[in-house]
Amino acid sequence: MIENRPFITFLAHLTLIVGIGIVAFPIWITFVASTHDAVRMTQVPLPLLPGDQFFNNLQTTLFKGVGAAATPVGMMMLNSLIVALMIAVGKIVISLLSAFAIVYFKFPFRMMFFWMIFLTLMLPVEVRILPTFAVVADLGMLNSYWGLSIPLIASATATFMFRQVFLTVPDEMLEAARVDGAGPMRFFWDILIPLSRTNIAALFVILFIYGWNQYLWPLLITTDASMFTVVMSVKQMLESAEASPDWHLIMMTSLLAMLPPIVVVLSMQKMFVQGLTETDK
Repeated sequence: MIENRPFITFLAHLTLIVGIGIVAFPIWITFVASTHDAVRMTQVPLPLLPGDQFFNNLQTTLFKGVGAAATPVGMMMLNSLIVALMIAVGKIVISLLSAFAIVYFKFPFRMMFFWMIFLTLMLPVEVRILPTFAVVADLGMLNSYWGLSIPLIASATATFMFRQVFLTVPDEMLEAARVDGAGPMRFFWDILIPLSRTNIAALFVILFIYGWNQYLWPLLITTDASMFTVVMSVKQMLESAEASPDWHLIMMTSLLAMLPPIVVVLSMQKMFVQGLTETDK
């Protein structure tokens, strides 16, 4: 039985609308600022309605660049996309294989190795940034996609998540696969991967956003403007020599930087929810 309480329903919807408004207002201001020219953005009060310079600002930002380095934002978005995909795919592949080995292979000190992997959660990149930078520099991977992605690929969280998923798979499936003559990798590819499809999708969304939003590590190891990522470029644009910031172009860059994560979340929303909420296979 569901009680009909109009006032509670109205209050809940009002709270939801106010919350959405608070979250969406800065995004609206970013969009409005990206549609005006530089002169209008220096005037008070700031505009709250869109202007007519959106496509001009978009063309300038994507193909000509902003600030002293004048690196096109389109190139920086491509860099961010490549790095985010390398991090997400690399983390998922390594975590799947490591979880598979821990669950289905019996070898000495198996659980010790698992807990050693899990303890790396206490050593994020920010903690080990100096030795990691030294290793990357010695290997000649500065200003490269490999240097931007490889130090961030290992993931204890993803390994733990897939281990828990594999533990829910009935042992009868493994026995049936053995009876049918399937080897370990065939069992992994034909049974475990399809069963983990929604978990892989959910993890991909999280890891893609994690890779896309990286700031400190790309800032540290990239000195070539052609390897800048779009997130770190916003900070670079604010430090343009002695000139005042081009706020309309900076806001356009911020708007463009938000689009790929939004597209990934919306396109994989159903599988993302299923991967985080389902408890049985």
